[in-house]
Amino acid sequence: MDTKKMKRELETRLQQENRSIQYDREKETIRIENKETGKGITVSLASAVSKWHEQQEKAINEVVYYVEEALGVMGKDQRMAGNEKKIFPVIRSTSFPQQSSDGNNFITDEHTAETRIYYALDLGNTYRLVDEELLQKEGWDQDKIREIARFNLRSLSTEMKKDTVAGNDFYFLNTNDGYDASRILNDRFLKETSEKIKGEMAIAVPHQDVLIICDIQNETGYDILAQMTMSFFTNGHVPITALSFMYEDGELEPIFIMAKNRRNK
Repeated sequence: MDTKKMKRELETRLQQENRSIQYDREKETIRIENKETGKGITVSLASAVSKWHEQQEKAINEVVYYVEEALGVMGKDQRMAGNEKKIFPVIRSTSFPQQSSDGNNFITDEHTAETRIYYALDLGNTYRLVDEELLQKEGWDQDKIREIARFNLRSLSTEMKKDTVAGNDFYFLNTNDGYDASRILNDRFLKETSEKIKGEMAIAVPHQDVLIICDIQNETGYDILAQMTMSFFTNGHVPITALSFMYEDGELEPIFIMAKNRRNK
C-alpha cells in the first residue's frame, strides 16, 4: 500500500453525489467536502498508509468511519445551550492543531509541557471541539465552558482495573466514552488515588481512550510503565503522549524514562 493506492481506495469509498474530493499532491492529503456547505475534513494519506501497515483493512475502515461521522456532525444543529451536560474537557498533545479546518481558533487551556486542554460538545458517536465561533454564537465566555466541563467530568465513572507486574500495581481506566484521558483533570480523583499509593505515583495518557495510574514500588516499574505507555501510544486512535507524569502534591511533572531504569524530569 502506498499513498496513490490509499487515495484511490478512499475516493472510491467516500465519493457521493453531494461531495467533492480534492487532492493536494504536495501535502499528500485529500479533503472531502459537502458541496452545499463547503465544510469538510482533510485526511493525511501518509498517516493512513502508516496505520494500514500496522492494521491492514481495519485502518481504512477507521478512516472512512471517522470521515463519515465528521461530515455527519457538520450537518447537525450544534448548540451548547440546552446541552450543557454534554460538554467535557478533552486532553490533546501540544502538537494538536489549535484551529479548525475553517481557521477558527479552538478554546484551549494550558495543562503540561506535553498536553493541552480542549473542550468538546458531545454529539453521540462523535463530538465537536468548541471554537471561538461557536462560543460567540452562544454568547458564552471561556470561564463558563471551563466550569461546566469540569463539573461534568466529575460525574464520569472513575472505576479502574488493577494489574500487578513485578511488584508494581497498574490501574487502568478504559470506558471508551471518549474522555478516559480527561480524567487526569479530575483533581479529587487523583488526590484520593494518591492516598492509596504505597510507592511513587505515575500517570500516563498515551491516547484519549485510556488513563494509566502506576504505583511504582521498585525500579522495574519505570521500565514497565515506559514500554506499556509506548505500546498504547502507537496503537491509539488519538495519540496524546508517550511520556508519563509523576504526581506529587497535586502537581504533574513529565518524566522521560531511559534504559536501565533511569529517569529524567
